[in-house]
Amino acid sequence: MNNDKQEQNKTSNVQVISRAANILRSLRDHPKGLSLSQIAKEVGLARSTVQRIVQTLEQENFVTQASASGGIRLGPEIAMLAAAVHSDLREEIRPFLIQLSNEVNETVDLSVLDNGKVLFVDQIIAPHPLQATSQPGAAFPLHCTANGKAILASLPITEVEKLLPDQLTKYTDKTMTNRDELLKELEIVRKEGVAFTREEHIHGICAVGAVVFDGMKNISAVSIPLPATRFYGNEQKLVTALLKTCQKINKHFDIKQ
Repeated sequence: MNNDKQEQNKTSNVQVISRAANILRSLRDHPKGLSLSQIAKEVGLARSTVQRIVQTLEQENFVTQASASGGIRLGPEIAMLAAAVHSDLREEIRPFLIQLSNEVNETVDLSVLDNGKVLFVDQIIAPHPLQATSQPGAAFPLHCTANGKAILASLPITEVEKLLPDQLTKYTDKTMTNRDELLKELEIVRKEGVAFTREEHIHGICAVGAVVFDGMKNISAVSIPLPATRFYGNEQKLVTALLKTCQKINKHFDIKQ
């Protein structure tokens, strides 16, 4: 094989990998799945090209059938890879979370965006008889949690629009169910760098949350959930400690790069 042919093959292989990556990214924003035609439109490729790549990805369990009607969504292999990333991230960030929990004497959570929800991947539990705890692996809605709002505010508005359902579920009498009002609140979160939930998801539970970025610029959220009785009047103390910790985490990953 001559050198020109080898170079063409290399270019073709790289192009296939790039196209497969774009297909996976398009499915990331659509947890309910997309049809082959919808994927083709999202990534700007011919449907026949998408079909060939999707068939290979399906053989490797990177994508799977979302429904009997033929929709495609991310597969179990992606979840296993994500779990490995979460595990590494958890170990690296955990010392900062422990320090923050000790400083404010409250529970501290680490979470990530996963299939349109906020997924808890680590938690440092404070020694209080009355606590706000969520088991790692639990998934909460984005629109009414501090970590969820923090993550939403860090994303491009086009992604936010895709992630938010047309009708926001009401969990308590304080849940914001109007999309436009939520988008306005997210603008404030972007400016101030911190998000709040004031009994919007669970009665009697409040939280503050902010995002951090790892060395690959992946987004995670650090949050401090606590009973409302210990939240009101202590907001500024919690925000100051949280933002200081997030700055330390971001600086840690910047130094590593």
